[in-house]
Amino acid sequence: MPDASAVNGRALDIRQWMLYGPFLAQLVITRRCNLSCGYCSEFDKTSDPVPFDDLASRLRKLRELKTWAVCLTGGEPCLHPRLPDLIGEMRALGFRRRQMITNGYKLTKDLIEAFNENGLTDMQISVDGVVPNETTVKTLQPLRKKLSLLAEHARFKVVMSGVIGSAPPAEAIEVIDFARENGFIPRILLIHDENGQLKLNPEELAAYREAKRKIGSRFEDADGYREQLIQEGTAPFKCRAGSRYLYVDEFGQVHWCSQTRGVFTKNLQQYSFDDLKTQFYTPKDCHATCTVGCVRTASIYDQWRGQKNGAPTPGIPAA
Repeated sequence: MPDASAVNGRALDIRQWMLYGPFLAQLVITRRCNLSCGYCSEFDKTSDPVPFDDLASRLRKLRELKTWAVCLTGGEPCLHPRLPDLIGEMRALGFRRRQMITNGYKLTKDLIEAFNENGLTDMQISVDGVVPNETTVKTLQPLRKKLSLLAEHARFKVVMSGVIGSAPPAEAIEVIDFARENGFIPRILLIHDENGQLKLNPEELAAYREAKRKIGSRFEDADGYREQLIQEGTAPFKCRAGSRYLYVDEFGQVHWCSQTRGVFTKNLQQYSFDDLKTQFYTPKDCHATCTVGCVRTASIYDQWRGQKNGAPTPGIPAA
């Protein structure tokens, strides 16, 4: 195996990737959003989209790190004027999964066809309820026509999530039923606060269990962490953020996740095998009550491997 310092600025070899490499990177392409959902802390109304060339450079760096899947996120990615081109760039670079997250409001037939042509493989869209309320307008009532366009024209996988915590709980069940009826992959999400922590009442938890029953064997839960959080209040795991999972903000800075921006920060272009290895072994003090499903899913494969044996990043508290 080559010396770690020798791989800075060029691709990892396959053994290095198997040990510490990224399974998933989320790449913020614009912080601006057309909505203002009351529970969201990941948007603004003023920033410009990240220039295409900057994003292409970041995608090349993620490919050097042998990242398996990249998900374009925001803000609202559909506000980026070159979103289809970015998806095409992801395909040209060889990412196995080319994903995006959207609120659905900006979808058109032409845009969906552009996603098809440029090789999008997965879209995630969450629907907070049925009727707009003071917290959210990301609901079925105004989105039905957009979702019908997806059902008719999309040649990529569409995961549609009902959300518990932003509308009357029964509405989440209606969203799950709508997803199943229209050929989407149904999923359920639980609203977390700005620190990624769970806060649900008994009625909401009952709706969660009903949604889980309806989804059945396709229910994805990263080893049952949500149920453990509900039953016990904590669900400890060995978080591999900064290694198996990378969150890259609009400035090109890597963080553990969207909820811990500023706790750990390093420029993506300077990221190396040493960083992947260090963050793989670094315990995160928020791990036991974390509700960030993408981080848990990316971390689950390495739970048998130690963590406290590595050298934590200076200044970061151990779990």
